[in-house]
Amino acid sequence: MALETTPSEKARSEARRRAILDVARDTFLERGYAAASMSEIATRLGGSKGTLYNYYRSKEELFAAFMTETCQARAAAIFAPLPPIGKLKSVRESLVDLGVTLMEFLLSEEMISLHRLILAETGRFPELGRMFYEGGPQRGEVRFKEYFEAAMDAGLVRRDDAQMVGQRLKDLVMSDIYLRRLWGVLGDFSPRQLRAHVAASVDIFLRAFGPEIA
Repeated sequence: MALETTPSEKARSEARRRAILDVARDTFLERGYAAASMSEIATRLGGSKGTLYNYYRSKEELFAAFMTETCQARAAAIFAPLPPIGKLKSVRESLVDLGVTLMEFLLSEEMISLHRLILAETGRFPELGRMFYEGGPQRGEVRFKEYFEAAMDAGLVRRDDAQMVGQRLKDLVMSDIYLRRLWGVLGDFSPRQLRAHVAASVDIFLRAFGPEIA
């Protein structure tokens, strides 16, 4: 018969898991996937490698957990501030808010560092690209699809393939500035400039996918 875990034991286990992910994040971003090792992560934690393996059975599993944690936790905040579709006062302003929040997430130092890591390592370790996609972008695609399906049902966006429509909005708001940030050649770019860029992108988007006027 298995012993029950007490609340305090669960709390300690969750705190340990959180500490492992924090150290793993720093190690992977500093050293890269290939150079990072479970031994080094265990040393940085101040514990044994055996304890680390009790939580994650391999470096690949730990890396997947780190990416999912990083992408999922931050990505959840992208849609959280938006009011329900039925209560939108302006679909344009809501899409601008959505685009700005998305770009603040993608342009953050943590996400840029993670994207650079994936690009640097995925040639040698193709599974990293798959893990990254499944842990982050793929989940985002589902959320965008759900959002635009609701917007189409409410007559706020022209009826079309919701997943494609969501991707087009992302493509437009990411255009020009995202790759320049990734390459390290984007100069000063203020929040005001970011919002103006997103607003212009949303206006283009709505010309293509806005509601048809009878």
